[in-house]
Amino acid sequence: MKLVSIVALVSSVGLAASVAAVQTDPRLTTAVVAKDGSGQFATIQEAMARIAMGTPDRPATIYVRRGVYRELVYAQREKRYVRLIGEDPESTVLVYGLHAGMKGLDGEAIGTFRTPTLYVDADDFTVENMTIRNDAGPVGQAIAVAVHGDRVLFRNCRFQGHQDTVFLNRGRHYFTGCSIAGTTDFVFGGATAWFESCDIQALASSYLTAAATPPESAFGFVFNRSRVRVAEGEQTYLGRPWRDFAQVTFLNTEMSEVVRPEGWHNWDRPEREKTARYQEFGTTGPGASRSRVPWARTLTPADARAMSARSVLRGSDEWDPLRKP
Repeated sequence: MKLVSIVALVSSVGLAASVAAVQTDPRLTTAVVAKDGSGQFATIQEAMARIAMGTPDRPATIYVRRGVYRELVYAQREKRYVRLIGEDPESTVLVYGLHAGMKGLDGEAIGTFRTPTLYVDADDFTVENMTIRNDAGPVGQAIAVAVHGDRVLFRNCRFQGHQDTVFLNRGRHYFTGCSIAGTTDFVFGGATAWFESCDIQALASSYLTAAATPPESAFGFVFNRSRVRVAEGEQTYLGRPWRDFAQVTFLNTEMSEVVRPEGWHNWDRPEREKTARYQEFGTTGPGASRSRVPWARTLTPADARAMSARSVLRGSDEWDPLRKP
């Protein structure tokens, strides 16, 4: 799929200035953002544009004080080893409201992939203690966060939207203690990601995941010791395959009664039942049905024990998301 740069996005929707207007300061390794003027910057994007690249042992850090920051934020490739840290997710909120049907300056709809509130193009990037929201509403595709880098970590964050809330395009990523809310396909993409102790909340009768896992990737999305909840009166599938070899695993996860007993949907493409890789182990709660579709798999205890954040995410570079600098 063809994706546009955030600079093109900014101009396409008629917003103010290019994100590249301010040059990185190689000396700036710590920045403070505050709405009330008590920090170095009043917006997150200003700080992002100025912060220097960090190192594995000494990451650069942007501290965001409490407030609602209504802006688009782009972490470009050069922002490697940068941490974006809020005071707490309840009161440190990054929000914007682009959606796929909005018209750009050319009069054409901007499309799904131009809608992220936070766009992470950098490797080795970390976000903590923040809410990332797309508040366009139930109007179609509207991304809260899009990740195109590798080895990106999210700790104690809240992701809020409707359709397509979290887009993980490529790379390997680790989420811990996070909550994700949406309606349709609200965790989607081709990346490999481990979700540890996360709260997944479906707001409508639809699909939680839409994985596009490449056939050569052993894992797509893995949810461990998490919780799946669904709004009252709704029912949801655990996922449907955006691409043929979609891979999603739920381990030791609590599921409410309104998870559909069949669990998975083939996206009206029966041929994908032969290639999609959906599996569970140790799920609990009334939604942990034992009558899933026959083409889904229940893992053996040995298979489940062999899966960990490190084994799923390590890759050829032996990345360990639990090892802190």
